[in-house]
Amino acid sequence: MRKNIKDITPVMPLSTQKKKVAAYARVSNGKDAMLHSLAAQVDYYKTYIRQNLEWEFAGVYADEAITGTKDRRAGFKEMLEHCKNGLIDMIITKSISRFARNTVVMLKTVRELKDIGVDVFFEEQNIHSISGDGELMLTIMASFAQEESLSVSENCKWRIQNDFRKGIPNTLRVYGYDHINRNLVVNQTEAQIVRMIYSDFLNGMGKNAIMRKLISLGVPTKNGGTWSESTIKSILSNEKYTGNMLLQKTYSQNHLTKTKKINDGRLPMYHVAKTHEAIIEQDIYDAVQEEIACRRNIKSDKASKFTEFTGVIHCNKCGANYRRKTTKSGIVWCCSTYSTKGKKYCASKQIPETILKELSAEVLGLTEYDKEVFAAKIEHIKVPENSTVIFVFNDGSEVLRTWENPSRAESWTAEMRETAKRNAIRRSK
Repeated sequence: MRKNIKDITPVMPLSTQKKKVAAYARVSNGKDAMLHSLAAQVDYYKTYIRQNLEWEFAGVYADEAITGTKDRRAGFKEMLEHCKNGLIDMIITKSISRFARNTVVMLKTVRELKDIGVDVFFEEQNIHSISGDGELMLTIMASFAQEESLSVSENCKWRIQNDFRKGIPNTLRVYGYDHINRNLVVNQTEAQIVRMIYSDFLNGMGKNAIMRKLISLGVPTKNGGTWSESTIKSILSNEKYTGNMLLQKTYSQNHLTKTKKINDGRLPMYHVAKTHEAIIEQDIYDAVQEEIACRRNIKSDKASKFTEFTGVIHCNKCGANYRRKTTKSGIVWCCSTYSTKGKKYCASKQIPETILKELSAEVLGLTEYDKEVFAAKIEHIKVPENSTVIFVFNDGSEVLRTWENPSRAESWTAEMRETAKRNAIRRSK
């Protein structure tokens, strides 16, 4: 009898799953032409990927105004995170130099992506990182890219230093001035603020107090952001307000990290006199520098701000840590938000250090405070409200304590009262 045999092996359908493809684009600086180039790259990759029927568009990740030698690219980091989450199978980028000029960083990144099955395609070099000879070619090409980065960096340094010798600054973005035709021209509105800052400082105000005053007055910064103590400090120490320039005060450590270092004599500095109109008279500027030095010396003579309480006391109102501060009535601990920004941002009260030590000794069962016992047993201190602290022990147990703040009058010493009386008489004259 003839057997009728039929092949019933199921036919496997062709996979319809598309490869998830993304692109990475970057430009080196924030000039309009470069940013236009970035926009063009983004449009190009969107069209390029979507035209391939076997690919699924997974996005274009871009960074602008950030050098490829730095590892601080938000778009790049986001792309790598999405690769790890399985959202991207392949990355297309223009060239090795656009991806990273640092050979070590580039190879490390490519290897990490290769381990999770993500390919990187470099268009100019026509290299797939996941291919057999891809890594060898990338190592060679990336080395050339890194040397090119060094060459460009050295050429830029030479140009900048050559300009310095001629008295030409590298940048002229200074609060109080407008940059017109490579010249500093006084901005009268901002110049008034600069003069007020110098005047307030010489009249006894600190950088933090000046900062808060400008914020309360609604004065905008040069970039429209929020004032900070560091901004006030830079204004108070900038010789350009006297109509002179000191060039090459800082330098880049190397062409990879681009880290700025204070020029402490490593490179020559150039003083150029009367390059533009002054906002601050030289004698006023000199007086401010003397006052800065005087306050710095006074501050260094005070007790250290770092003790066993540093980083241990937490404000429950704003989440910030308390920090040590020396006042006329003694050493206190206050919320860093309150200390920096004022009562508007956090209405917490300061805690005298003497009270902190008394309460600590009490909860630890000591007749007198011992900082070593405190450090060994207390994990942190919470401040839920004014005049209240919660000691949290290493085992998780908590002990609440309260105290009464002495009135301001009671906290004044005889010497403080006498000083206040003399100041009042002086002001009345």
